[in-house]
Amino acid sequence: MAKRIVVIDGHPDGGGRRYCHALADAYVDGAREGGHPVERIVVGQLDFPLLRRNEDFDGGTLPATILKAQEQIRAADHLVLVFPLWLGSMPALLKGFIEQVFSHGFALKANEKGGMPHRQLKGKSARLIVTMGMPALFYRWFYRAHSLKSLERNILGFAGLSPVKSLVIGRVDAIGAAGRDNWLKRVHKLGRQAG
Repeated sequence: MAKRIVVIDGHPDGGGRRYCHALADAYVDGAREGGHPVERIVVGQLDFPLLRRNEDFDGGTLPATILKAQEQIRAADHLVLVFPLWLGSMPALLKGFIEQVFSHGFALKANEKGGMPHRQLKGKSARLIVTMGMPALFYRWFYRAHSLKSLERNILGFAGLSPVKSLVIGRVDAIGAAGRDNWLKRVHKLGRQAG
C-alpha cells in the first residue's frame, strides 16, 4: 500500500554538496520506485524567522514557507527527517523549523478541559536519519542518544507520531566512499519500503 511521504532535509546548508542531501535523494528515489508519492522540504533553502516569544508560538502570522510545510505534513502518512548531529543535537535551523511548523496548534491543540493537549499528528509515522562524526554505538551507548530520544519522544511522539524509528550513521568522514555508498543503498531500500 502506497504511503504519502514528506522528506525533510534538515541540513542547514541548503545549497552545498552534503551527505545529508545525498541521503535524502536516496530515500526520495527509493520511495518513488516503490510507488509512494513523495515531497521534499529542504530546510536550508527556506526563509523563516526563529520564534522568540510564547505569543509567537501561539499566534501571529506564519510565513508562507511554514504554511506550505504544514500542508505537506498534514497530508503525509510518513515523515522522514535527515540531519547531521551538531554539538550533540539537531542543527539550530532545523529546531527552529520544527518549532515554527508545530506552532499555532498544528501539532498540539489545547484541551478545553485543561488536560493534556490533543495530539494532532496521530496516524503518522516517522523515520529519523542522522549522520555524525563519532561512532554510532558510542552515541547510543555512552551518550544514550539523548537528543535523538528527545526528538523521538518529547517532540514527535508527544505530537502523536508513532512509530518513530531512527537510523544513525556514524563516522561519516572516516567510512570512505564505499561505506557512504553502502548507506545510500540502505536508505534507498528504506525509501522503497516507506520505512
